[in-house]
Amino acid sequence: MQYTRLGNTGLEISRLCLGCMSFGDPTKGSHSWVLDEERSRTIIRHAVESGITFFDTANIYSLGESEAVLGRALWSMMRREDVVLATKVYGRMRSGPNGGGLSRKAIMFEIDQSLSRLGTDYVDLYQIHRFDPETPIEETLEALDDVVKAGKARYIGASTMAAWQFMKMLGTQQRLGLARFVSMQNHLNLIHRDEEREMLPLCASEGIGVVPWSPLARGRLSRPWTQTSDRLERDAVGKKLYVGAETRAKAVVDAVNALSRERGVPPAQIALAWVLQKKPVDAPIIGVTRREHLDDAIAALDVVLSPEEIDALEAPAEL
Repeated sequence: MQYTRLGNTGLEISRLCLGCMSFGDPTKGSHSWVLDEERSRTIIRHAVESGITFFDTANIYSLGESEAVLGRALWSMMRREDVVLATKVYGRMRSGPNGGGLSRKAIMFEIDQSLSRLGTDYVDLYQIHRFDPETPIEETLEALDDVVKAGKARYIGASTMAAWQFMKMLGTQQRLGLARFVSMQNHLNLIHRDEEREMLPLCASEGIGVVPWSPLARGRLSRPWTQTSDRLERDAVGKKLYVGAETRAKAVVDAVNALSRERGVPPAQIALAWVLQKKPVDAPIIGVTRREHLDDAIAALDVVLSPEEIDALEAPAEL
């Protein structure tokens, strides 16, 4: 395993982050394809044994069960001080008023709920899952600052928003002297490269760590275009991604598979190697449901793409 720093912080993280949306309870939430606790523990143990120290989940995953499963597994396998644990807040956890979002009330309630499920006194990285247009920015950021001051989070981060929204929040934190976001969890892969226009340059300029989600485009970049998977067939969110860009997406997948055959390595390793080499990416978030998925991701750390190979991969989806 390789390790790096998260952005311009001193926090050391593994260069792969295990995404835990795939773990929890298939009867809770909207993801019927998630693994139950027994099968989840098998993957988590393999990650731990492979040297992964960075784990990312969210309160909304399986309505809290992902956090609970992850916590029970990790503390039976690792010391708390050896883990970099990240979770997220924003998603609707219950019906009725204040059941989601980024109000002060929601954040203060949900951090305690997450810590209880995770079985820990603090998380290393507490992230806002989305931008909340219904809540004043100052309210959200002051609440997050209080979470840090209370010792319930070591760092805070953000996810999935426009670059102007992120910059506005960073500016507000600086103006008010509040705890600053240190990371951005954004959508980046060879099919979806929009983040290269503004978000990645912004993060590079501001020293923000980048931990992209869906580096394999929900698995599309790990197999030929005509193949599917059980998860994709049952993933309502995944089916909506890349709609309207099928022709371009197919061309990208074909380019990945062509280089895969030429290099003699699985396509997943090619696609993930591209993300790993994209500056300023620190640690892609990998979601796996089988051991071999994790093995492919680890092997991708040793795949170095030439400038010519990168050009060939990027050509079908040029910005």
